[in-house]
Amino acid sequence: MRQPLIFDSTLRDGSHAVKQNLTEKQIREYCKAIDGCGNYVCIVGHGNGLGASSIQMGLSGLDEIDMLKIAREELKKTSLGAFITVGFGTIKNQIIPAIEAGATIFCVACHCTEADTTKPHISYLVSKGIEVYGVLMMYHMASKERLLDEAKKIESYGAKGVILMDSAGTSTLEKVKDVVGYLSSELNITIGFHSHNNFGMAVALSYVAYQSGADIMDGTLRGFGSGAGNCQLEALVALFEKEGIKSGVNLKKMLEVSEKIVQPMWEYKTPVNDISIVSGYAGVVSTVKHKVLKIAQEYHVSGSDIFLELGKRNVIAGEDDVILEVAEKLKSKMLSH
Repeated sequence: MRQPLIFDSTLRDGSHAVKQNLTEKQIREYCKAIDGCGNYVCIVGHGNGLGASSIQMGLSGLDEIDMLKIAREELKKTSLGAFITVGFGTIKNQIIPAIEAGATIFCVACHCTEADTTKPHISYLVSKGIEVYGVLMMYHMASKERLLDEAKKIESYGAKGVILMDSAGTSTLEKVKDVVGYLSSELNITIGFHSHNNFGMAVALSYVAYQSGADIMDGTLRGFGSGAGNCQLEALVALFEKEGIKSGVNLKKMLEVSEKIVQPMWEYKTPVNDISIVSGYAGVVSTVKHKVLKIAQEYHVSGSDIFLELGKRNVIAGEDDVILEVAEKLKSKMLSH
């Protein structure tokens, strides 16, 4: 059976869960403990990628390049990865310094219909002999035919693979099976899947993605991440073991790291709640959760109602003005009644 490649984003997506404030001690302890566990790569940095540290997206407690350097000092066997979202990071200011800091694998992300924007970044990395993967975020917002067109662009730029990111946690088992199966039959590069746990099904979704042709499983230990969290890697690896699928990961070691190091980092113990479920149902990326809840409190309206309206408008991350507009309209509607 195919061996899945475990992409560990605990110190990337997990940054969202602590408001981008991972400490040097936490990074060192995690990397030292997880090194050699069998994960294909350990991805480190701001939750939204290199260059995203800002008031709007959250200020990183540590310099992003320093985070990579710290991780590099502790990772002796496991590859160090960097994540960059087009529009935040640039080749000159982020990619080159990240390479110099020791990153050997890059994930270059964009909105699912804008793969052409990744060409400069991917092409540069390929020209330098760096292993690179394209990432299509909010994949649910495009048809499988359009996703194939975008993935083929990424393939043509020289990327080793393409990762579908269920950014809003809105996937169903049938959707994953349909989309991943379709792409795997048409592409010559590796396919990956990154699930969120809004419906409490992140592990199941990742497993179905693997069954449908995806080889890269991108997740975090303990599900550490934004909103409802991510695919819990130790649970997924255990499921693979149960099914006789060899991931190459030391499950016992992974479980120890999850319990001793990641659990104390995450105070939010019940991520699957009413808001995470509604955001997944509405198809709105969970990283806006805190903004929605804050604005809902200020306007004395329902956070769930805001999410549902944002979903109708196909809102993506960064459109804070729309959140305010929706809250104002809900407030006016409430007062008129």
